[in-house]
Amino acid sequence: MNYFEENIVQNIHQQQWAFIDCAIDGHVLQITLNRPAKKNALHPQMVNEIAFALSHAHFNNEIRVVLFKANGDVFCSGADLKAFMGISEDFNSSIPSPSNSILLGEIFNQVHKPIICQLHGNIMAGGLFFIAGSHFTVAAKGVKLGLPEVKRGLFPFQVLSALLDNISKQNAINWCITGDEITADTAKEWGLITSVVENEELGKTTEELINKLTTNSPNAIRMGLQAFEKITKNEGEHQYLMEMLQKTIMSADAQEGIKAFKEKRTPVWTGK
Repeated sequence: MNYFEENIVQNIHQQQWAFIDCAIDGHVLQITLNRPAKKNALHPQMVNEIAFALSHAHFNNEIRVVLFKANGDVFCSGADLKAFMGISEDFNSSIPSPSNSILLGEIFNQVHKPIICQLHGNIMAGGLFFIAGSHFTVAAKGVKLGLPEVKRGLFPFQVLSALLDNISKQNAINWCITGDEITADTAKEWGLITSVVENEELGKTTEELINKLTTNSPNAIRMGLQAFEKITKNEGEHQYLMEMLQKTIMSADAQEGIKAFKEKRTPVWTGK
């Protein structure tokens, strides 16, 4: 973990969160996306807050499981492109800027604690990282997952590596270049989702999984996940994918795709 120093992330209960909520229940750190009015679209400060919370989980030996949830009907609609392009909005957050640019793919792998995603609503684009980067995903029936980036002149670079860690190369390529939506059942068949249950069973199934994980040796799990990261790590991979995303965002096709989406019309591609 090279985003926040250990002493900085210790006082998690005293923080002011703008885009997420954090709570500790026993050995579980629960992180709840809390931007429902924007369909929990990822804001740069939201990413900072998530990294801060995950850093706390990494350093705090009392935390054995991280649980991701979300408020609102949509779990996450992807990145807030306006915010990432520098269009600011007012927010009140006590979370400081990290010491390095945050790469979500790296920080999820570096927590070295089991991460669960409780998926109650649809999840799109860059939001897919919450399930692709988690070790377990419990999803409600009827949930849809989508990668619509190519319809906007973009590509899901940020989730590409995590997808390939979970599903076949063929399924990943087909999904990324068609921009289709898939069901939770299909995602389970592919290996991206652990279990699909009725909505009223979501909490119970998640709790059963948490109980199973917290009864096992936290030290063995931590060391095992650290070993998994070491033997599967591709140095510079996430940085390269971020650079490709930034390059694509600046393309003429991306500018046209985003503009056409806002104007609710069919984009006119130039291939540039």
